[in-house]
Amino acid sequence: MGQLVDELSKHYGCEVVGIIDPVSPLHGGGADADRWRGVDVAIDFSTSESVIANAPVLARRGMNLVIGTTGWSAHEPALRQVVAEAGVGIVVAPNFSTGVVIFEAVVAEAARLLAPQAEFSAFLHEAHHHAKKDAPSGTALALKRAMEQAGFSRPIDVSSTRAGYIPGVHTVGFDGPAETLTLTHTARDRTAFARGALAAAQWVKGRQGWYTMRDVLGLT
Repeated sequence: MGQLVDELSKHYGCEVVGIIDPVSPLHGGGADADRWRGVDVAIDFSTSESVIANAPVLARRGMNLVIGTTGWSAHEPALRQVVAEAGVGIVVAPNFSTGVVIFEAVVAEAARLLAPQAEFSAFLHEAHHHAKKDAPSGTALALKRAMEQAGFSRPIDVSSTRAGYIPGVHTVGFDGPAETLTLTHTARDRTAFARGALAAAQWVKGRQGWYTMRDVLGLT
């Protein structure tokens, strides 16, 4: 993801000035390095451990943040406090694909419409490449939460697949006695996520507060 952000950055009027990654030949030092002085926005697609360590440091330096890493939600209250105290802006999303954000809104509406239909049960399946660590994905959990918040109170069966090089497929289904309704989003490649992150970086520059991609796309 970092390489894709770098490759596509010029199309969004952005310049990648360095990388916080010890295994990268372009590594520019840790979050506290002088090299990052004056940087507008940091984009994070790393690990949950790195977010916990780096994001508070960068925020306290006055840098706005775009975080696509998942698996650190237990530490969200602490980061929210740091962001508020530092007066910076942050966009947090389990998935930066424009299509996925709109897909979530469509799924929520379907859940709202089917919530009163007691004979329909729901399932959610997601598939990703074999190297993805968290299962279910952050996007799957966000979709499940959106369905519940829309009023679907019955159990939602969630399952995951990790195989090959799948960029990401999320399917939500509602199954009744004689029919099934399914909604699916398929990522053809990972550039959709990098493009969304760069759009979020443009949008959050100069803003203060905690945001999601729904804010970036004007869906809230």
